[in-house]
Amino acid sequence: MRQSDENKRDLFLRACRFQPTERVPVWIMRQAGRYLPEYQAVRARHSFLEICKTPELAAEVSIQPYRVLGVDAIIVFSDILIVAEAMGLPLAVPDSGPVLSNPVRDAGAVGRLRDFDPERETRFVGDAIRAICKEAGPDVPVIGFAAAPWTLACYMIEGQTRGDISRAKRMLRDEPQTVRELLERIAQATAEYLKSQIAAGASVVQLFDTWAGELTREEYDAFELPATQMVLHALGENGVPKILFAKGSAQHLDGMAKSGADVLSVDWKTDLAEARRKLGNKVALQGNVDPSVLLGDQAGIRRAAREAIEKTGGAGHILNLGHGILPTTPVENARAFVEAGQTAMVSARP
Repeated sequence: MRQSDENKRDLFLRACRFQPTERVPVWIMRQAGRYLPEYQAVRARHSFLEICKTPELAAEVSIQPYRVLGVDAIIVFSDILIVAEAMGLPLAVPDSGPVLSNPVRDAGAVGRLRDFDPERETRFVGDAIRAICKEAGPDVPVIGFAAAPWTLACYMIEGQTRGDISRAKRMLRDEPQTVRELLERIAQATAEYLKSQIAAGASVVQLFDTWAGELTREEYDAFELPATQMVLHALGENGVPKILFAKGSAQHLDGMAKSGADVLSVDWKTDLAEARRKLGNKVALQGNVDPSVLLGDQAGIRRAAREAIEKTGGAGHILNLGHGILPTTPVENARAFVEAGQTAMVSARP
């Protein structure tokens, strides 16, 4: 493993805690994936779920972006639907996209969901984190993750990830108590799942809330915020920073700030300068370059990274994209983004 004199873990944790840093740390959501030839080589020999559930394979593809791009953090390779499967919904991942059998369509289905022990049923995730930590060493932060409750609920209700959550939204309107019970069950399971990742060595955890933007402010505050608070508060004050990413987050910043997250990761439609003005120094920010910028020329990539950092002054900021990296992104452009962030001067201090 390539090493440097820099302690990336210390840098990353200080940024999460809004403490002074000499530069912003940088990583990329979905940084292990199809844009990397190294990942494609592994994927050609193994199915997606086989990689997720085989610790040595998951560790290998997790570490690839660190080797190739020099990012400042390694996120474990897994899938947000692993929790749904462990709760009793069989998971298949054909080329057309993930499918959950026995979707949750009524209160009875919520009652039939299983509690599970992550040290047994999903131990492969913890084992992958342990393998990453052993390979990367103590100076590189490893990020654990899970879906935020509303996002996982959407997939459990819909049974697939095709971009249409109309059934989940209808259930929210027509059976609000059933959805609340589902969110609570998910929150309890997710908290234990993340605790097991922390025990395995994750030094940061992140919740992904892909479908937060589909909720009104009132719905977010009434349903998703309490469930997210349940997850993050259950993790306690263990010194492990908690990041909350929400797509379509601009309208929910006030609510997200009450979640218990140390870092709010925002999409590219949210102005970072406005988010900093609204939130002050209460929480750090992550993001938020438009992933499509990485399809353009490198001068534009460097400019976008620099502008994102300038909007926060680099204080309490983790540079990232505003969503996952696109599969057609050239590797050299991803590397240019990382290098642009790592060499940018920090002009302000908290």
